[in-house]
Amino acid sequence: MDVQKQIETTEAGLNRLARNLWWTWNQDAQDIFEELSPRAWRYLYHNAVAVLRELSDEELRVRLLDEEFNGRVKSVLQQFDGYLNATDTWAATNAAGLAKRPVAYFSAEFGFHETLPIAAGGLGMLAGDHAKSASDLGLGFVGISLFYREGYFQQAINSDNWQTEYYSQLDPANLPLEPVLDDEGQPIVCEVEIAAEPVQFRVWVVNVGRCPVYLIDANLPTNQPHFRDLTQRVYGGDNSTRIMQEILLGVGGVRLLRRLGIEPSVFHMNEGHAAFLAPELMRERIEAGVSFPDALAEVKRQCLFTTHTPVPAGHDRFSRELMDYAARHFYDQLKVDAKDLLALGRVNPDDENEEFCMTVLALKAARAANGVSELHGAVSREMWWSLYPEGTVDDVPIGHVTNGIHLAGWTKGPVRKFWRRKLGQVEPGADLSEELAKPEFWARAEDPVFVSDEELWALRYRLRRELIEFARRRLQDQEHRSEASDFIAFDHLLNPDALTIGFARRFATYKRAPLIFDQYENLVRMVRDLRQPVQFIFAGKAHPRDDEGKRLIQKIIHLSKHSELNGHLVFLENYDVHVARQMVSGCDIWLNNPRRPLEASGTSGMKTTAHGCLNMSILDGWWREGYDGTNGFAIGGDAHPENVEEQDRVDSENLYKVLSSEVLPCFYDRDENGIPRAWIGKIRRAMATLAAEYDTTRMVREYTQKFYLSE
Repeated sequence: MDVQKQIETTEAGLNRLARNLWWTWNQDAQDIFEELSPRAWRYLYHNAVAVLRELSDEELRVRLLDEEFNGRVKSVLQQFDGYLNATDTWAATNAAGLAKRPVAYFSAEFGFHETLPIAAGGLGMLAGDHAKSASDLGLGFVGISLFYREGYFQQAINSDNWQTEYYSQLDPANLPLEPVLDDEGQPIVCEVEIAAEPVQFRVWVVNVGRCPVYLIDANLPTNQPHFRDLTQRVYGGDNSTRIMQEILLGVGGVRLLRRLGIEPSVFHMNEGHAAFLAPELMRERIEAGVSFPDALAEVKRQCLFTTHTPVPAGHDRFSRELMDYAARHFYDQLKVDAKDLLALGRVNPDDENEEFCMTVLALKAARAANGVSELHGAVSREMWWSLYPEGTVDDVPIGHVTNGIHLAGWTKGPVRKFWRRKLGQVEPGADLSEELAKPEFWARAEDPVFVSDEELWALRYRLRRELIEFARRRLQDQEHRSEASDFIAFDHLLNPDALTIGFARRFATYKRAPLIFDQYENLVRMVRDLRQPVQFIFAGKAHPRDDEGKRLIQKIIHLSKHSELNGHLVFLENYDVHVARQMVSGCDIWLNNPRRPLEASGTSGMKTTAHGCLNMSILDGWWREGYDGTNGFAIGGDAHPENVEEQDRVDSENLYKVLSSEVLPCFYDRDENGIPRAWIGKIRRAMATLAAEYDTTRMVREYTQKFYLSE
């Protein structure tokens, strides 16, 4: 092959790679895209597709004439092709039957990367990480969701320190996705019925390593404007919009799979939003002559349900009038009276005043159901006991699979390179993702011969410095965009030597973001201690209609600017995957203080472990299982007062007590070389006990062995 042909082949390979999210967890691939255009990489959300569009064909061709650069590109493409074509995967040995009849995983949101902002929070990030680990394991897996052309909102803080929202149009040409086409090269178009009208949709596919995730898009000129807007925004609009989105997801997803010739062995509903897939599967059987009860029984053998919501108010419920308006076609399709269908979504089938609940539908239509941590499983059994009154609470058929995170995808670049050096993998082409999922790799973190205290402490200093400089840039940009007149000396903001505590997540009120500030006077004394300085970095978004959550943000920003905490407390606006990655790596302590037991699992704290950041958390969700007394810090014990005000008071006192009497002394206990040996011991224990256990590799294996392969 002549040089020109080789260059063309490599160019084609790069373009193919840019449209597969595998590069988001491969460091060599990211380094190549960043090198092609550092500015585009930084300012276009680290988007490989957008970077390539910045370069002309001529520029890319000439860059590839550089033998050293060309060699690295070829090495990455070889890794990529080797990954896609591997036959010795875990699933090939343990779940080979799913290759031809895959798991169909339905989720109203998928969070993959800052490039594709179509997730609102933890539910979507969990779904994205589930897909990545399914790919790593070689599992037969397809995802189904919606393509929100304006994504989730962008956050800006106005001069009153109040969250405002704006939206940006997503351009598919600039995103790592592709249209799904038919044999003639035309976009595939499918149809569903909503509110007695046909609604058409086209489809995009996001290639997540080996696994496709299909995104339904109703923005077609053949649809009426209000139907086109169903895929405008994540969880946009009112309850009427919500039910229509969920019909589009559940029914449309099943019809799409049929059109593509995909015959799933399992339909996995990630939260109740997708539960309308059950009536659609029943319709297929009823049209084949099966009775309504038998159709439900057959569908139940194929469906699984994961619930993430530990409070009754968090479950989607629709009135009889709204069901009659948006979903009345189900009555005719299923050849039953309305009361028979509505009974599937009611705890008490005979109560005509009870609203139709998507979680109830999912539970009745699934052969197995699970919560996302041990405690959440118990909370869910208690919550839904009335659905199964013939037994005790313990007999309620809801188990648990504790969530995880895709560690390779969340590990920051310098940390990937750090661990690769420790393994002696210094050459390009050595992919770390498999090692990061192995418990035996993280067990070596406790071996000072493998990695010394000095190396770990140097890494922590580097990551803290990177976070602080990121925060300074971000805050300066915020100041320039705002109408505020507050002057902040950004170059001196935050202290690279100080214990840095991070809090970043959705600003739901139960997460109690400002709880630490209940001890305000004590906190002021603490942050002003020159011997043992402390500082706080906060970030997060409140739902656009959640004014209480917005007030919490406003309170924290006000304290950061107009209190004695100024200079020791900052709030970073427009929280996204990129901000999260900076914070989970750079902070020393990850603070989590939800009102127990309302944190179903929580996953943000899992992302800290590989970076040497320690968790300080209420014993709720995953931390109740992960904490062993040596690998982080617990706020309070494995119980809580039933009275909310009392719980808040007790937790506030315990939080300050742990911070002042355990965290600070341990962090600032230094030897003659300035090394906090006991603190680093906790970092080692956290790595050894938490990293692989709370990776989605373990989680997806558990789903496969517990649920996907059993009937």
